Amino acid sequence: MSTVAVPDLTTTQAPFIEEAHHDGRLFIHQPYDQYSERNHAAWRALYARMLPRWERYANPAFQKGIASLCLDPERVPRLEDVNRFLCPLTGFQAKPVSGYVPAFLFFDCLRNREFPTTITIRDSASLDYLPEPDIFHDIAGHVPMHTDPAFAETLVRFGECAHIAADLADSISDLDRRTAVMTSIVRAMARFFWFTVEFGLMGPPHGLRVYGSGLLSSYGEIRHCIESSAVQRHPLQLEWIVNQAFEIDHYQPLLFVADSFDHLYDSVRQLERWVKEGKLNNVAPGEPSVNSRDLESFMAASTQPRVRR
Repeated sequence: MSTVAVPDLTTTQAPFIEEAHHDGRLFIHQPYDQYSERNHAAWRALYARMLPRWERYANPAFQKGIASLCLDPERVPRLEDVNRFLCPLTGFQAKPVSGYVPAFLFFDCLRNREFPTTITIRDSASLDYLPEPDIFHDIAGHVPMHTDPAFAETLVRFGECAHIAADLADSISDLDRRTAVMTSIVRAMARFFWFTVEFGLMGPPHGLRVYGSGLLSSYGEIRHCIESSAVQRHPLQLEWIVNQAFEIDHYQPLLFVADSFDHLYDSVRQLERWVKEGKLNNVAPGEPSVNSRDLESFMAASTQPRVRR
């Protein structure tokens, strides 16, 4: 006798998400009652094994953020509860999405203090690695950092940088030239985001610690990035980062160390100046490739009126 699968919110296996895709809905609600016991078990296992690694390797702002959010170690969080603790601290809120958010729209959400948040969770058989984000990566990896005012302002500024890039695109009349320039700028911004927000390290005064969310949600890599002699760790340098290719399917061999969140914010302001000055118009080729949806999102934004800040 065959068994009927119980609908839940497991990554790549969630009927709710498939329906949202079919209907063209990117921004959605979190249907909390659809989380199954296997979903909660996956969250519980992920949280339990990461907790001692956060205590050892995560930067103090993250550790304070985890405490501020009052996440339940046993159950997948309700985003409304997360936002109830998060929003009063920095104005940020988690915004549930059905899947991939094109680059300009993602950065625009950051500018508006909204963080696009995946609501599905990986299967228990895939605890070590998942190529796409899930709610554990987004809520336990990213959102605790959003409780820190300095880091939150950095994200908002990064979102503003995307608007400046779109303005630049609007000023280039030749389509081929505009496409080439925007491809380069989007690649540079993706590299910066990867080597800071996702895979950033921070130095003294607390010793070498992790603030990048890709590391904070990875059981193996959070220790590897700090302790392994195979990892090159260099001071954060914008000219290097924007020209440095990366691949997502293995531990990162090269990481960059910021001095502080003020240093990180200043680097975003420098990135913004470089967009205006044309210094990102021809960065080194290589990964990541810029997909058509990301490029089109910037191209479309360049023709739309936007609110100035």
